[in-house]
Amino acid sequence: MLAYFRHNQRLSLMTQHLDLSTVEAFVLTTDLRSFTQAADVLGLTQAAVSLKVSRLERALNRRLLIRTPRSIQLSPDGEVFLPRARTLLVAQQLALVEVAHTSRRLRLGISDHVAGPELPSVLEKIKSYDPGLAISVRVGASSELLAEYDREEIDVAIVRSEKNRRDAEPLFEDRYGWFASLSMRTRGEPMPLVTVDDACGIRSSATRLLAQAGIEWADSFIGGGVATALYAAAAGIGVAPLPLRLASSRLIDVGQGFQLPSLPNVEMVMYSRHMDAHTRESLRILAGAFRGINLTHLA
Repeated sequence: MLAYFRHNQRLSLMTQHLDLSTVEAFVLTTDLRSFTQAADVLGLTQAAVSLKVSRLERALNRRLLIRTPRSIQLSPDGEVFLPRARTLLVAQQLALVEVAHTSRRLRLGISDHVAGPELPSVLEKIKSYDPGLAISVRVGASSELLAEYDREEIDVAIVRSEKNRRDAEPLFEDRYGWFASLSMRTRGEPMPLVTVDDACGIRSSATRLLAQAGIEWADSFIGGGVATALYAAAAGIGVAPLPLRLASSRLIDVGQGFQLPSLPNVEMVMYSRHMDAHTRESLRILAGAFRGINLTHLA
């Protein structure tokens, strides 16, 4: 009797087929940590995406996601199924690419203030959804990347918002603070300032606010990008205006203690030119991934 049951169970699994649209909904919801964000990428309603995930759970007879009013988390079964779900989607995309015989390219520019330690995982997600998409990435200052975008040297620019432009898609707002090492002391001399670049917009805003507050400052470190500025601040060289989400455990926000002016939030946006529907979908996933990262740090 037991052998008969196992035989029928194997036959049932052999004849069972997964709807790949439900698998895609599950992976997107997991990666973007939101039914709403997944719905935006798929062009569906939030309820429709939730229904697709529920259909997948019924097909597998497993609970994949733990839903709460404030978060979405993978269940133990979801953890096991997720890499297999990615494999299914990659196989589908590779098959489509081989049939279409098309190659697509995305030249991506990302502001140094946006590109944090999560960037490799974000790019990996895009490649897993769209293995036929060749991505090249340039990280730099917002002003430089926006100029390259206008010269059509890059296809997408994820940069700081410019007040005189309205042709961008809002992504998120970065909160900034004044960061220094735990041992940092001013001792009455001008505040040593660590900044990314002479032409950096964040530097301009910070120095203007310091001047308005009547606080003396002096350059102690300029250049090298945000990662280098983080190391310089952690080494005790000076105080760096940085996004809260990028500050390491070796740094503390000294703004209140040093009586420094509050830094304004900075809106990060995405500029993109016309592209094919498939690449546009990958771009929506990219935007959703960045929004998800920021929401995690704000929580």
